[in-house]
Order: sequence, then C-alpha cells, then structure tokens
Amino acid sequence: MSVLVLAASGVGHAVMTSLDTGIGRVDAFKDMKNRPRGGDGVNVLLVGTDGRDDVTAADKTRYRLGGTPCRCTDTIILAHISQDRQRASLVSLPRDSYAELPEHTDATTGKRHGPHPVKLNAAYAEGGPNLTVRTVERMTGVKIDHYLEVDFTSFMRTVDAVGGVRICTVRPLKDANTGLDLPAGTHLLDGGQALQYVRSRHVDGTSDLGRMQRQQRFLAALVDRASSDPALLNPMRFRQVVAAMAGSVRADEGFGAAEMVALAKAMRGFSTSSSEFTTVPVEPGGVAVKGIGSTVKWDAEGARRLFDAIREDRPLVTAEAAPSDSPSASGPASAAGSAAVPEPGRKLVDVPPERVRVQVYNGTKLDGLGARVDAALRGTGFRTTRTPYNADERDVVRTVVTYDPRWDRSVKTLAAALPDAELREVPGQGPVMRVTAGTAFKEVRPVRGEPTVAAAPKGGYAAVTGDEVTCA
Repeated sequence: MSVLVLAASGVGHAVMTSLDTGIGRVDAFKDMKNRPRGGDGVNVLLVGTDGRDDVTAADKTRYRLGGTPCRCTDTIILAHISQDRQRASLVSLPRDSYAELPEHTDATTGKRHGPHPVKLNAAYAEGGPNLTVRTVERMTGVKIDHYLEVDFTSFMRTVDAVGGVRICTVRPLKDANTGLDLPAGTHLLDGGQALQYVRSRHVDGTSDLGRMQRQQRFLAALVDRASSDPALLNPMRFRQVVAAMAGSVRADEGFGAAEMVALAKAMRGFSTSSSEFTTVPVEPGGVAVKGIGSTVKWDAEGARRLFDAIREDRPLVTAEAAPSDSPSASGPASAAGSAAVPEPGRKLVDVPPERVRVQVYNGTKLDGLGARVDAALRGTGFRTTRTPYNADERDVVRTVVTYDPRWDRSVKTLAAALPDAELREVPGQGPVMRVTAGTAFKEVRPVRGEPTVAAAPKGGYAAVTGDEVTCA
C-alpha cells in the first residue's frame, strides 16, 4: 500500500519497472473454477508469512526470530480499493479462523486431500497461495483480483527504507515472546521493532485480536508516513524502498509494475483518512476442533453484512454496519462503524471518555457555566449527568476535580481533558467524578481512547478510518 501511495506522486514511474525483475511471481489463480462474481473496485489479498531465511543471525536473536517457521500465513488481510480509487478498505481475517479447505493437492507432499477443516492460516502450508485464495474466496464470497505476499525480511527492509514508522501508545507494551518493550508514548520504530510490534500476541488478554488491531494501526501509520514525508518523494529514496521489497515479495503474475503504476496514479492524493480498517466479527469464545485445537468462528450475519459492503463497493464506516434493531446501531464507531471521524488533535488516553462518569458543579456566580462545562465534556464523549448543580462554594477560581482513588486510571482521562484543573482524592466517593468549574475555566480539550475496531454488536461489524488510529 505504501509503495502505491509513493508511486502516485509520479516519481515512481522510472523505478517501478525494477519491481518486475526483483519480485517473485506465483500463479495464485491457477485452475480456479466456480469463483465468486466480480464487482466494482479491486480486491487484493495481502498475506504476511513467517519466512525468515534472509534474516541475519544477529537480528534473529535480537528480535526473537529463532523458532522454526511453520511456513504458514502470519497475517491475512483483504484489501478493497474502491472503483473511484478514493478509498481503501482493509479487512483483517483472524489466522485462527475455522475454515473448510476445498479439495486440493498438498504443495509439499503432492498428496491429494479431500475437503477438511483447518485453521485459516494452514491453507498456505497445505496449498500455498492458490489454496489460500480459494479458501478466502469461499469464506467471504469476494472475488480476489490480485495476490501480494511479504515475509519477515521484506517487512523489516521496507520499514527501514522509509525511515521508520511512528507509533503511539497510551500504555506500556511488553511481550516476552517477541521481545517487544515499548513504554507509553510515541516511538519511531525501525524494521525489527516494527516486526515485534505487529507480531506480539501476549501484550494483553486480547491475544490475536489485539495483534490485528496493532497491525491495523501500523498500516495506517505506514500510509501516513508514505503520504506525508516529502523526503520519500525523492526518486533515489523511492528506489531504496523498491529495492527493499525486491527478492522477498511475491505477487500474482498479473500484478506487475504497469498495473501498480496505473493503480497508483488513480489513487493520487491518498491519505490516512482515505483508508478504513475492520476485523471480521467473530463469535464470543473459541471453538475447539479435534485435531486442530482452538479456533474462532465468524459471526455469520456480521460477516455477511461486511462482505456484502465490500462486494457492493460501499464504504464500511458509513455503511449500515449494525442491524437496525441492535442497541449499538446508532452508537459510536467502535460499536457500529457509522460514527463521524473525530476531529484532529484528540489526545489518546488509556480509558475512553465514554467510560468515565462525571457530575458537574458550578463553583462560581457565572450563570450557565455549569451547563457549558457539562455540554463540553459530553461533546468529547464523557458520560455526564446532563444536570449540573451549583456548588456550596461559589468563589472557586481554579477548576477542581474530585475522585475516588480506586478510579485512578479514569481520572487521568478527565485530567487530560481539563489539564488546568486541580485533582483531589476523596476515598469512598465512588465511580462518579465531580468537576467543580471555576472562573479560570477556558475549555475542554478533546480526548479519545485507542479505537477498538473489534467491538462489534451481534450481527454487525465495526470499522474506523486510518486517521482515527494514527498519532494525533
């Protein structure tokens, strides 16, 4: 995606042809029959494998890559580029998804297999790109137009070639399995660190779900880097990016330099707000399958709605992502995928404002100040009572926030919105924060929690735009 954005600038025409000699070619669509009907737009299956043959011994040690690769897909994303080339919708497919492989010949042993259940990432191990495409098409009903595959080596080299990617996190991220160790804050990740970031599954209790969300944040940040850094528009720098991809990237035979340049030209002006991200909605809990282990099962109705939107070339964020009778159908984007994009500059916080309850008091003799503060807090997402009261003290100058120390994480969100307020602990106050507005009150600063694009209601799906998941 980043290469397409760079090529759209026009500097890539002279060097994109070098991809044809350096990129590996696969016949991902050989002998495929009974395929889904094609629609508007272009669908590309993006696959990340755990191949690491060209990673140096030092980097394998540094980034915990010494294990034996399974020769399977570590990441599977269905990317849809709209017919008008103004939007890219990226759908993460959980690698542990329950899948039924069609009849096929094993790519390694040559043995013929009948249909049988597996985890989705095993399709690549048994039948390579061709079986992976066939399986995804059967599961989604979406016709795949192109196939693009990267491994650990090309991923690391590409990130290094663009000068790193900026990632921000409101909480420390640490995973002993990958060696990821990022304190809260903003970080410029090099190729090895970026690989740790997108591979980590043991940062929190969300396992593969959290990993897919971090992958989506990373892709949005990569697009932001490619579309906003003037240095990357230099032909020599762009040549380095192309060279980084050569030798460890594979694509279908019909996705050559000419096709990429044509697609890139049509996507001129592409930015993070032009991209949207979602994950296939799944049923709660895992499904144990004998001989396979724990799998995740897709929410059939939610997945149907999602892939209907892809086939019909409709945007995901503004589409009717949730059933009309769902209580979340008109809720925030994290629940239904239909809310407006937050204004730029919202500060990322650990606890979303929607989870923070607030009672506002007017600590002055200024008429309407309490109502104004209540409305401002509610406007940025806080759960206010909508009924401000007059405080006992009416000569307050500096706004005061009182809180129960048991809710110390929640008060940090409120403090970020009211940075000039004084914080006072009141043990036993309970979960409702109390804001006493003073005469020095000026404004409520907008805040937002890290979006979770997986909190979809039953029978629906969730989506966010790229500028919602990049650093403000």
